[in-house]
Formats: sequence, C-alpha cells, structure tokens
Amino acid sequence: MDIKTFNFSVRTEGFTDLIDITNQVANIISGSEFSEGSALIFVPGATCGVTTIEYEPGLLQDYPAFFERIIPSGINYQHDYTWHDGNGFSHVRASLQGASFTVPFAAKKMLLGTWQQIIIVDFDNRSRNRNVIVQVTGK
Repeated sequence: MDIKTFNFSVRTEGFTDLIDITNQVANIISGSEFSEGSALIFVPGATCGVTTIEYEPGLLQDYPAFFERIIPSGINYQHDYTWHDGNGFSHVRASLQGASFTVPFAAKKMLLGTWQQIIIVDFDNRSRNRNVIVQVTGK
C-alpha cells in the first residue's frame, strides 16, 4: 500500500456553513494512481469539521439548527474571555463534529451511499479560506 497526500482550498462563510466537497474528493481519487483503498479527508483548524450528510435543502437548514440547539452561539464561553474573539461556540461544535472522515473506494469510485455526500462544516464566526487535505492510501 502506498500513500499520497493532496489538498485543495474552499472559501466558507462561517456560522455552520455546509460545503459539499464530494466532487473534489472524487476527482482526487479518480486522478490518483490507486484503484482501491481509502481516502482520509481532514480539515486543519479548531473551528471546522468534516462529515457525511444528504446534501439537500431541508438538512441544510436542520443541521445548523441542531447545532444551535445543543451548542448555542448566543451564550458566554470561557474561550471568549481568553481570546475575545467571540467564537467559543465554534470550537465546541467543531470538537463534537470531528476534523476528519474516511471513505473507502474501489475501481476509483468512492463507496458512498446513494444520498451520501462529504461536507465540511465551518463553525467559525467569520468567513475563511479552508484547506482540505485528502490523504489517499491504496493500491
């Protein structure tokens, strides 16, 4: 098994912005030398996460609303007293979400479900340029 590392950038709006990156990951896998293996998708930073979701209008509203219910943005967080940047909620949300996701592939195609897309979720309180790392392991 060999490992190759790729990356690409994504512009986000923050505030639980959901960005579908399925096509970018698929293009990396199909353009790689590997026919089967797994791809690790990772977003550096403490206010962004990666997961899979059905990327449809209802869930694009439900997912941010879920995070607002369990980790509200309008309350005080100790992090805000330390750094005075007002994004304590985004750090807690990102830690719950997780910064990586792994997907298997065969015949250069991801083995995702029919309605399953890979997304990054930017929880920060401002827009950002996010670096997405895709590390492909395969043969």
